[in-house]
Amino acid sequence: MRGYDESSYGDGMAEVYDDWYASPPDTLACVGRLASLAAGGRVLELGAGTGRLAIPLAALGLEVHALDGSAEMLDRLATKPGGDRVSPHVVDMAGTLPRGPFSLVFVAVNTFFGVVGTDAQHSTMRNVAARLAPGGCFVIEAFVPDASHEGDRVEVRDLAVDRVVLSISRTDSGTQRAMGQFVELRDGQPVRLRPWAIQWATTDQLDAMAADAGLRLETRWADWQGSEYGPDSVNHVTVYRANS
Repeated sequence: MRGYDESSYGDGMAEVYDDWYASPPDTLACVGRLASLAAGGRVLELGAGTGRLAIPLAALGLEVHALDGSAEMLDRLATKPGGDRVSPHVVDMAGTLPRGPFSLVFVAVNTFFGVVGTDAQHSTMRNVAARLAPGGCFVIEAFVPDASHEGDRVEVRDLAVDRVVLSISRTDSGTQRAMGQFVELRDGQPVRLRPWAIQWATTDQLDAMAADAGLRLETRWADWQGSEYGPDSVNHVTVYRANS
């Protein structure tokens, strides 16, 4: 997408993010699982957004660092109760990460796929591995790719008396990329565009990236509750571990 960069998604979505993506029902399970994996050590969240996970983890007494390419997202995190306990970093995930070591690095809700470019994804994995403490872990939550989503789509995301939000997307399974716009049409106001772009990876591809970075696959669940992952799973939560 012409003109799109690492801050485009966050800057476009920050003002509506908490309304559009209200805390999902698995947030408590997610926080509990991550806190257990952190084992009291330092934590780094990649693509932390407005702090859905970083803030409750910090409230448990953990040292939490929140990284996002959008300063506007992190500004909103800072204004929330408990946001002052989180250390913000306005950095692209594929860029220079905060100084380690970290017991836990994690990236939730498909955000790893926001790193567009195979080389950039490999670089991100290697940068994470370099900042993990011995025996530390990197956790990725992501969707399982579905080839049926190929092509162009126009869908209604939200419809109200005074506005409509359209989701317009283009998916290319050959390059494993998708891009799109949320187009908000509100009565009497200018059109608002909120762009996004991703490059997805299969679980096998993620495992290969991790192995190349010196990480080993420890476990893979279908969700944060620890449900068994299988051929019909639509999402996965994968834990990679650094050598002790």
